[in-house]
Amino acid sequence: MKLHCHRQSLATAFQIVGGVVPSRTPKEILKNVLLQVSDGKAMLVGTDQEVGIRYEIPRVEIEMPGETLLPAGRVSTILRELTHESVDLEVDDRSVVIRSGQSEFQLSAEDAGEFPPVAGFEDEQYVTVTAGAFREAVRRTIFATDDESTRYALGGILLDIEGEKLILAATDSRRLAAVTVACRSEGGEVLEQNNPVVPSKAMSLIEKSLTSEDDEEMFIAVHANDVVVKCGNSTVYSLLVEGRFPRYADVIPAESGVTIEFVAGPFHSAVRQGQIVTSDDSRGVDFQFTEGTLTLNSKAAEIGQSKIELPISYSGGDLTITFDPRFVSDFLRVLDAEQQVKLGLTDGESAALFQVDDQYTYVVMPLSKDR
Repeated sequence: MKLHCHRQSLATAFQIVGGVVPSRTPKEILKNVLLQVSDGKAMLVGTDQEVGIRYEIPRVEIEMPGETLLPAGRVSTILRELTHESVDLEVDDRSVVIRSGQSEFQLSAEDAGEFPPVAGFEDEQYVTVTAGAFREAVRRTIFATDDESTRYALGGILLDIEGEKLILAATDSRRLAAVTVACRSEGGEVLEQNNPVVPSKAMSLIEKSLTSEDDEEMFIAVHANDVVVKCGNSTVYSLLVEGRFPRYADVIPAESGVTIEFVAGPFHSAVRQGQIVTSDDSRGVDFQFTEGTLTLNSKAAEIGQSKIELPISYSGGDLTITFDPRFVSDFLRVLDAEQQVKLGLTDGESAALFQVDDQYTYVVMPLSKDR
């Protein structure tokens, strides 16, 4: 096998595929990525046997087809340190030679035939969404997942298709994030599995691999036990999370007694300041709403206390609700600083509803007063 690559394109491919390569595994072969060169294409393949990715390397000149295993970490380091624009790879039965400029590396070759297969995209029934909308939806939900949950399928993001809408929802039982994006079904019924939950690791890999233009279409095929997602140069395969996802729609308050509007940037700044004087034993920050002002009060033993005021357009009665500021900050940090946010409150004990105009909903449970 012999090929010539643009160094940065190959480095980007290794960085993306390396996201699925396990750092610790009893199967040493999984610490490698498979390089396949055939039919005029060069493909990198990585897997931990639950999540896998096939990534086509752009800007490649192929002189001789073939396949080989490459140690993911070491080759990534080589590509990161090289400075020449192009890279040559040459493989025989005993070694892999990487040349770039005045540098040359010779690595041991391993049997590519022992590498586990990773499924490609061969479906005729699938859902189509735009890459930019899906990428943003993952960013706005993935932080609310809970990989340690054993009771429910909370370690991933729910894909809920309703006609021409795809809803992504995630929860850790203390907060819920849900985003609606437009979709289109191809080939009829596309879901063999009702309410599929895609692991957060796979969703993160999908988000990072969406390097194409925002308006490019991506394809999602859901089966009984797995999902395959294709967009641009990448195809991601993943087993689904086992278990039942909670009825997320039941958690969203139908109405709120008070609605307050904020600008995301200044609100986020105030929340971050309020978080400074908190501790593991005293994480709560009191959000006190009075006419024209939001006051954030926090107090932690052996640390001190803080008081942050933010002018707001509020003219209702005094209301105080206590939040873990991390949960509020997680929501605000994925928004543009100038974005308008609506906060719906009923009282100091009920769930709070955060919304922005582009179909993004976030629900947070308050902390109890006797925390």
